[in-house]
Amino acid sequence: MFKSVKNSVTRTVAKAMGLILALSVATTSFAIITLASSLNDAEAVNVAGSMRMQSYRLAHDIQTQSVDYPSHIQMFERSIYSPSMKALQGWTVPSDITHDYYSLIMRWHELKQVLKSQDRERYLVLVEGFVNQIDAFVFKLQNFSEQKLIKLAWVGGLGLGGILIVSLFVVHYIRKQIVRPLNALVRASEQIKSRSFDVELNVSSDNEMGILTRTFNTMAADLGKLYRGLEKAVNEKTQKLQHANDSLKVLYKSSQELTASRIGQDNFEAILAHIVSLEGISAVKLEITAEGERPLVLTQGEACSGCENSCQSKALSLDGVELGTLFWKVALPCPDQALIDNFVQILSRAVYYNQAQRQAEQLLLMEERATIARELHDSLAQSLSYLKIQVSLLKRSMAKLPESHQLEKTTPILAELDTGLSAAYTQLRELLTTFRLTIKEGSFGHALTEMTEQLAEQTNAEIKLSNELSSIELDANQQVHLLQLIREATINAIKHANAKNITIQCHETETKVVVSILDDGQGFDQSVEKLNHYGMSIMHERASRLCGTLAVTSQANQGCEVLLEYPKTKEPNIDRM
Repeated sequence: MFKSVKNSVTRTVAKAMGLILALSVATTSFAIITLASSLNDAEAVNVAGSMRMQSYRLAHDIQTQSVDYPSHIQMFERSIYSPSMKALQGWTVPSDITHDYYSLIMRWHELKQVLKSQDRERYLVLVEGFVNQIDAFVFKLQNFSEQKLIKLAWVGGLGLGGILIVSLFVVHYIRKQIVRPLNALVRASEQIKSRSFDVELNVSSDNEMGILTRTFNTMAADLGKLYRGLEKAVNEKTQKLQHANDSLKVLYKSSQELTASRIGQDNFEAILAHIVSLEGISAVKLEITAEGERPLVLTQGEACSGCENSCQSKALSLDGVELGTLFWKVALPCPDQALIDNFVQILSRAVYYNQAQRQAEQLLLMEERATIARELHDSLAQSLSYLKIQVSLLKRSMAKLPESHQLEKTTPILAELDTGLSAAYTQLRELLTTFRLTIKEGSFGHALTEMTEQLAEQTNAEIKLSNELSSIELDANQQVHLLQLIREATINAIKHANAKNITIQCHETETKVVVSILDDGQGFDQSVEKLNHYGMSIMHERASRLCGTLAVTSQANQGCEVLLEYPKTKEPNIDRM
């Protein structure tokens, strides 16, 4: 039902246009056919007219005994059988004209026999009748051509008249059914443009324009309702803009944290505090991850437990490197996602800059220590090597001397000197190895894992590592001291304990950092074993630089544990040794 009503105007106009097209095609087709058939008429009339002249010329040739007489007979023969004359046998030519054409041919054959006989003078008597027959034929041809032109005029006039009538109907119909309703719609649109939505157009038909008019009335009513609600929407939008302005201020304050000379945990907490101050966010949690260590977790606002289910999250990344995850709990009204994304970018850059700063500090520290190591190697190590060589040469020289009382006194001294030089050279090599220890990419966990893997290649014992410390909470010197202390204790267990398992644990409490190196080796008796050898004294020195304590617990055949404890602090240690 709706489809038939909807297509009423279209169907009417389409029918009218189809009728106009049909009339145009019919009129044009008839004109083309008529003109095509008339192309031969003029030539046929001319040829028939020339046949009269040729008939008299043959009579003249007989009287004057012209030498062109035979050629004139052939010329008349070609005229009567010319293509234009043969075309008079077509289906479009009236039968009486075709019959007259055949009569002319028959009469010509009779006269032709007379012309070729000895009594050709008889043609002079018969020529007048033949010419009259040709005149009648030419008149019929002219009348036939005129009738075709008259029919063409009538058909063209009727076709154009029909097209004109149908066109006038279409114009009148369109003006009544389309133009007038459209004008009314235009006036109503101008009224709506002036913010007057009380529009009610009259619906006079059920066609497309009627449907459009009813739809326009409904639209005007809806627009009125919408416009009246715009003021409320504008007020709400103003509040949102104010909220956006406040958010931008918070975003600016957060971005200022990136300008700090050294970005640390305080800066992260300040950014999280700014995020929680946003309307629509009740809690936020930041997890900063690094390879080989526990994530650093910072929270602000309400408890955000079970973040996988109750909180939204987004990963922190920069240049394709995963840096951690930001979790936030949403309240009403919901915060702008783009603003959250900006905070994620700020936190990503803060974490990235923190790692870069720590890496730069560690590189400077490692460069200084490498310089010291080169100086020791180029000076003290060479001197010790030279002394060892000289002592070896002295021992060889004295071995060649005859035994005497004086040799018995000097041999123990040389042995002590050799032992002392060997111990000093060994200690120096360990010190150089310690100085050359490096931390790559600013990650304590990664450096600790890499160092553990290198030590595991030097022993059959299984080395187990458990690290819960975060690089962000450790400055460069603390990381270096911890790595060197763990390395020294692990090497002692590898060399002296003959252990099957070595366990390294790093964790922290609310107030202190705890590092433990435990083995299940042969141990030693603390009341007998000297604990103040060079390696142990270095570890005690490092513990003191961390403001902590180092305890060694061991019993014979019960393994050994090296335990380091030092207080947590946010102040960087300026000691570079």
